[in-house]
This record gives sequence, C-alpha cells and structure tokens, in this order.
Amino acid sequence: RTLQSFYGIGSLNSSKLLARLSIHPTARLSSLSNQTVLDITAELSNMKIENDLRRELRENIRRLRDMGAYRGRRHAMGMPVRGQRTRTQTATAARLNRIERKG
Repeated sequence: RTLQSFYGIGSLNSSKLLARLSIHPTARLSSLSNQTVLDITAELSNMKIENDLRRELRENIRRLRDMGAYRGRRHAMGMPVRGQRTRTQTATAARLNRIERKG
C-alpha cells in the first residue's frame, strides 16, 4: 500500500514489484532489511513516477493542443475529451481537464 502512494504506481505495479523482489504484500517497511529497501529504491528509480510522469502527461496534452487535434481542442476548452455526453453532466470532465492542462 505504501508503494501505491506514489503517483503512477497502482495496485498492479506494486504487486508485481513486490513479487519480483519476493516481499510479502502485507510486510511493513520497518520489518524489511536495508538491502531490500535499497532494491525497492533501485526499481523505483527505473520507473517513470511522480513528476516525470506528470510532466510527460502535460507534454502530451500540450502536443495535442499545438497540433490542433480534436482532443487537444477539447482539452483547451475544458470539455470532455473521450466522447462523453455534453448535453448534461460535464462538470467532472471540465474539472479533470482543468487539472491536467495546468503547466
């Protein structure tokens, strides 16, 4: 669960990482040896997480906007991007697009 607190690591990635390092899923960080913690850190450094992943998403959205693609225009207008209905209930999509477009 601690691994899932990182942006970009979900339950699937964390369980695969724990299985690869043969760590029990319910093990506490305090019960792990220093070498195991270093192994986890090394694995995490190879993954794209936190700011790197956020930066990549921002760049992808910026690229779509600059290209003038339909999806980019929808992001720029703060409207649903993936074909959702716009007659009603666009508040969630507008909120999500506003967050993604910052930067």
